[in-house]
Amino acid sequence: MNAPVAVTETPDWTRYAEGAMVETFADAVLASGARTPFTDLNGALAGISPTDLGIHAARAALSRSGLDPRRIGTTIAGNCIQASFDSLFFARHIGLYAGMPDDRPAHGVQRLCTTGFEAVAQAARATSAGQVEAALAVGTESMSRAPVASFTSRGGFGLGQVEFKDFLWEALFDTGCATAMGGTAENLARLHGVSRAETDAYAAASFARALDAQAAGRFGEEIAPVTEAVFEGPGLKPRRLKLPRKVDAVSQDTHIRPTPIEVLAKLAPVFGGVQTGGNSSAIVDGAAALVVTTARVAAEGGTAPLGRVVAAAAAGVPGEVMGIGPVPAALALMRKLGLRLEDIDLFEINEAFGAQAESVRRALGVPHERFNVNGGAIAFGHPLAATGVRCILSLAMELRRRGLKRGIAGACAGGGQGMAVLVEAA
Repeated sequence: MNAPVAVTETPDWTRYAEGAMVETFADAVLASGARTPFTDLNGALAGISPTDLGIHAARAALSRSGLDPRRIGTTIAGNCIQASFDSLFFARHIGLYAGMPDDRPAHGVQRLCTTGFEAVAQAARATSAGQVEAALAVGTESMSRAPVASFTSRGGFGLGQVEFKDFLWEALFDTGCATAMGGTAENLARLHGVSRAETDAYAAASFARALDAQAAGRFGEEIAPVTEAVFEGPGLKPRRLKLPRKVDAVSQDTHIRPTPIEVLAKLAPVFGGVQTGGNSSAIVDGAAALVVTTARVAAEGGTAPLGRVVAAAAAGVPGEVMGIGPVPAALALMRKLGLRLEDIDLFEINEAFGAQAESVRRALGVPHERFNVNGGAIAFGHPLAATGVRCILSLAMELRRRGLKRGIAGACAGGGQGMAVLVEAA
């Protein structure tokens, strides 16, 4: 077991790759995918439960696949924050309301910010093992609906002992290493020599790239616009997806905006160092879905597949520097498959924080021009469980768009973990 690492010295991240779990997949094709727009906290999607966001994304992905939903053998859905009273049923409900027969199982997964990657990896495992012809992988999150919670009220309240806390805020503090998530980015900034100016420059570039991608319609290829709908199915009570008054449709990410470095430089630090509200990931609501199947079944759907899921890796790192997690995961992937950095055309790494993403880029040695080429979560947001599915979808579409062969998508996770998934062109 690795001993805790002092944040005053830079560890050898290759050592952490040795403990990674790596799995390769013989036959896992991305038949299609779709996501909702990602909207700001308390924005247009704030009133919609993560289950209904997931149903919307799942239905859109299935429609794009050309496959009959009855060919889907299982639903694997990820969610981190239980944000509706029926959340315990979310994975099952997503599958049923997306059109799967009721004799097909479903289950939920949770690996914090890498939850979406885990859902896709499990779907790839199921198709490669011949358990199912196709699997639905979904990640969904409503940050706006995170509860104000009490975990001690069942037995009543003593005088002065009423405890209600903001679940979303409290969840961003790792009690194991007594460090806020933003504090872990500050640790990485010190370890990898990332200054405030460099953190702001990274964030400004993320916004600029995302603005270009949005204007060019690249995000529009991923997004299934959200309109009011009623989800129904045999024997099921109808579910209503309702938008705010005077909102007919939500069709694009709302946090993307012109954000010059001069504006970012004026913001006050949140964690006493380089991280601010402007150079950290946006808090948003959203969902994403992928249909994972075999090459044979994808061909029968009649649409060109997005790509192949080749392998996935999960690694552990010290909680105090959790943001570096994608590094040992990616290194373990490349080692397992005999690949070098120059063999990877693109990297799509979640931007939890600017200093964290820049530390990952530096530690891996990836040139700027191959790293998050359409911007990242600083610009368009990080809806926890949805992020991994979105990263894989975006990477596969960009590889196809550019005529490239291979890419790695990855993210860190609170507590000290990271995941990476290798995607190849179909």
